Amino acid sequence: MDPIGMAFLGAGVAAVGVLGGGIGVGIVGGKAVEAIARQPEAKGDIMSTMIIGIAFAEVTSLYALIVSILLLFVV
Repeated sequence: MDPIGMAFLGAGVAAVGVLGGGIGVGIVGGKAVEAIARQPEAKGDIMSTMIIGIAFAEVTSLYALIVSILLLFVV
């Protein structure tokens, strides 16, 4: 395969992964704020669930970064 093509493919995978992770973190954070505004007494449970959701969203971005780096070394 063409090394330049693989570099562009890796960059595209990384961009989509980072974009998806950013959108996911934004949605999780926004929904957590809405939930805390509706039920302030459940703040602790909501915050712990939010942190787990953010961790999953960030891990997907990290996977995309790893895949993009591996695509550079395939050739």
